Amino acid sequence: MATNRRALLKGMAAAGAVVASGVTTAEARARKRAPADAIGMLYDATLCIGCKTCVVACKQANGLPPDTSRGDGLWDAPDDLNSKTKNIIKLYKGEGRQSFMKAQCMHCVDPSCINACMMGSLEKREYGVVTWHGERCTGCRYCGVACPYGIPTYEYDKAFPAVVKCEMCAQRKDKPFKPACCEICPVKAVIFGTYADLLVEAKRRLAEHPDRYEPKVFGETDGGGTQVLYLSAAGIPFDKLGLPDLGPEPVPQLQQSIQHGIYQGFIAPAALFAVLAGVIWRNRKAAARGEGVDS
Repeated sequence: MATNRRALLKGMAAAGAVVASGVTTAEARARKRAPADAIGMLYDATLCIGCKTCVVACKQANGLPPDTSRGDGLWDAPDDLNSKTKNIIKLYKGEGRQSFMKAQCMHCVDPSCINACMMGSLEKREYGVVTWHGERCTGCRYCGVACPYGIPTYEYDKAFPAVVKCEMCAQRKDKPFKPACCEICPVKAVIFGTYADLLVEAKRRLAEHPDRYEPKVFGETDGGGTQVLYLSAAGIPFDKLGLPDLGPEPVPQLQQSIQHGIYQGFIAPAALFAVLAGVIWRNRKAAARGEGVDS
């Protein structure tokens, strides 16, 4: 899946070179920055012991059912993010080295999922948390295709599937809310805080222990920046952990350039999606009343 997304992004880059001449200066997007009140997480792969306590805490905090699709069907054993799992710990093994990797929504500074959704069902809300609004969603799944990290997943077993992704436990009443995964981690491999403070902390660790880490904070500039930051052990590049090499430019910058060049502002597809949204909205209302829905 990750390989397919990387291939898609490379294809988009090639297409972008062709249509770039159709993008005027007036159409160029302003570079986005993290909100002043942005919160985030810092995951230090050198500290993680792979206990998966964060996975359990996440499910409890978000009321997610167990994923028993693997093994004998008795255990909650997800092997990736899915409609029942918003947070997962993976293992990289290779070349005599190994490292754990925590995957969840990156809460990008300039999210490609938001740019891909023409109905506004995804948006950055308070604290910069990327949030999904089900009442606006047409179920097109473009957000999942657009996300370079492969984050948004769907409830394929339901008539009106929800987009399932980490929202930093935004349903919690405390402000700012604290993600359950950060609260429970016994070794503080993942910590919570303001985006600005976490970036300072990550750089402090790099400066104090240069031999321990890869010389980079992933998420500081990658893909325009993310509010979830990563540190990796020395000798284990971030791509080994499944994090794509995006460069510093926001992915939506390229997306919008292609859209403007091909669709001249995406007016025609947006009009089509407006019609589809009306159908989806009517079907949701009908389902709520127990009536039949249009196909």
